[in-house]
Amino acid sequence: MTTIAIDDEPLALEVIRSHAAKVPFLDLKATFINAFEAMDYLRQHPVELLFLDIKMPDISGIEFFRSLSKKPLVIFTTAYSEHAVAGFELDAVDYLLKPFSLARFLKACNKAQEWLQLRGTNSSKPEYLFVKTGYEQVKIAFTDIDYLEATGNYVNFVLGDRHILSRMTITECEELLPAHRFIRIHRSFIAAIDKVQKIERHQLTVGDSILPVGSSYMATIKQLSTKP
Repeated sequence: MTTIAIDDEPLALEVIRSHAAKVPFLDLKATFINAFEAMDYLRQHPVELLFLDIKMPDISGIEFFRSLSKKPLVIFTTAYSEHAVAGFELDAVDYLLKPFSLARFLKACNKAQEWLQLRGTNSSKPEYLFVKTGYEQVKIAFTDIDYLEATGNYVNFVLGDRHILSRMTITECEELLPAHRFIRIHRSFIAAIDKVQKIERHQLTVGDSILPVGSSYMATIKQLSTKP
């Protein structure tokens, strides 16, 4: 599992380096004192997990993570327990309160490895994904999905008569879904290609639902309608 660590305290980074060297499945690629240097690194070298300090100068760990277009798993580290709620609101894997032991570090890493497998980000490319709803991870087969609709800070997965609400963005969903199965048709909608029954100028019919087509997605829809 590839990872980097970001913390403005060199001693804290040394602790993470020491602990990471003892975890066989963890591949610590780099450590950063400067969050903006880490941001540049991630643009060129995506990783699967971040160890991210919350209280840093210039930009907080919370703000840093929110700014990432492609979000890896994250384990927040901090000396301030009052930040825990904010961390978990971002679906953090875990929250390490400094100073943390090797045993506590390993527990967080094991949890991250389990989450990575649930995300389906390994090379096997499963025909499903897991999404978080409430305190549970729910398995959703790609073939069951009719469409996705963004509603505020949540995305509604529509599976026939069944609806699953998950706290994530529509863009995050788009990155997780296979492009040959799903198409973005609107800033708030993604449709399953094989569930599209009718294509009109400004709307699609998917099952019993009529979905809007955004003006910036017209060209994509036109290409879809010309496919054999």
